[in-house]
Amino acid sequence: MERQLQGYGLTTAQILYRMPDHHAILQTYIWQDYDLAPDFPEMRGFLKFWQETLDGPLHSVRYIHRKLISATEWRALKGEFIIN
Repeated sequence: MERQLQGYGLTTAQILYRMPDHHAILQTYIWQDYDLAPDFPEMRGFLKFWQETLDGPLHSVRYIHRKLISATEWRALKGEFIIN
């Protein structure tokens, strides 16, 4: 909840990469994490790790970001109901 209030949202990336032994064949990998738009440090870190460590070269990355709590959805309460 704290990260959401700091502006983090759910980022989903569809990563297309080439097979290491067969460069003509593309594979898909789906990645999700909480990240900060518009810089996306978590996703950039993961893609850097991919390029430095894994054998399958990246072809393309498509992503979408959705804030889980926006300013219009968050408001302070002025009262409280206690049940039982």
